[in-house]
Amino acid sequence: MRRFRNRAEAGRALAERLEAYAGRDDVTVLGLPRGGVPVAAEVARALGVPLDVFLVRKLGVPGREELAFGAIASGGARVLNRDVVATLGIDAQTIDAVVAREQAELERRAEAYRGTAEPPELRGRVVILVDDGLATGASMRAAVEAVRALGPARVVVAVPVAARQTCEELAAEVDEVVCLMTPEPFFAVGMWYADFSETTDDDVRELLRGSSPRNAPHSVGAPSAEVELELAGVTAGGTLTEPEGARALVLFAHGSGSSRFSPRNRAVADVLHAAGLATLLLDLLPEEGVVDRRFDIELLGERVTAAVDWAEPRGLPLGLFGASTGAAAALVAAAERPELVRAVVSRGGRPDLAGQALPLVRAPTLLIVGGDDPLVLGLNREAMARMEAEVSLEVVPGATHLFEEPGTLDRVAELARDWLVGHL
Repeated sequence: MRRFRNRAEAGRALAERLEAYAGRDDVTVLGLPRGGVPVAAEVARALGVPLDVFLVRKLGVPGREELAFGAIASGGARVLNRDVVATLGIDAQTIDAVVAREQAELERRAEAYRGTAEPPELRGRVVILVDDGLATGASMRAAVEAVRALGPARVVVAVPVAARQTCEELAAEVDEVVCLMTPEPFFAVGMWYADFSETTDDDVRELLRGSSPRNAPHSVGAPSAEVELELAGVTAGGTLTEPEGARALVLFAHGSGSSRFSPRNRAVADVLHAAGLATLLLDLLPEEGVVDRRFDIELLGERVTAAVDWAEPRGLPLGLFGASTGAAAALVAAAERPELVRAVVSRGGRPDLAGQALPLVRAPTLLIVGGDDPLVLGLNREAMARMEAEVSLEVVPGATHLFEEPGTLDRVAELARDWLVGHL
């Protein structure tokens, strides 16, 4: 059996098997956070039905938390396994204490994903529960029990890949089970995806807002297109956004396992679009096992260099924006293609990892580091001392490594915009 390229491809394939539910006004698709949400987003989009998340928190037996005596879920559902409760003699006070703790965590996550919006009304509706795959299916079973308590007309479990036994067992608990693949031996869900990179909370929030980080254009007024590039032995996906009359192109090099769907880099890209710069947000590590290769600067540098070569025929002045280890890769590419790369910006980057390439860089380079990120700040200063090109270090006060503090990412975007516009 072939592997799915990523969760988006798996979701589109899954939607084809759910075509009977397309266009109906009584259907809701619920993704199980976090990995199930990108799959569910593709299903909901293809079927033309609403998308939401369904949060489930297992209720663990005190002292034996791996053993669940029930679950709570979105919408106020509370399901108890009476057999476990009775066998272990779990009293009402203990149940209430565990429920209160897990309810607080569920509400925290619900607010993080949904904000102040109310959970969906499921009574009388066809509910399609979607995850990226099932091994034992424990979380899905809890979700099924909780959804059942909310009075839906029909419950469907849909997944791209699952253990055969799990699908067979779930078939006795729901109205319909759709499993595209049930490989034997199964091993693990991630084995059946070429790209099984982590879905972040930011990804989930954006999907729920209807702006899919996997497919939708991410800049209002600037047309975007999904492109594929051959980069050092792999086919990588990219999002190319070109404002009308774009004056230059900025290639984003993401590092440390991140991807072109990074909300932080997309936020910076939007500011560049407003300034008339085109952007290419690129996945440098589309294959499985990205965590093991995120510090392979030689490989990342080869891929950024290949992307630079891909961009050359477009005839636009080219800049590079690198984050984390992607900054080192950008500097390696700048050293390899000094005649093409005219400017580089590093956000919270590790330019020190570019090593022997640093003195060979000719492009004006801006290093942006958080003032509360002392280790990386020191490494940037060391790298700066080894560079012969024009180089500037900007420290953003009060910012930590990911620039999560209010206003700090805005400052990064302003600095990057001014540097790139000025040099491109």
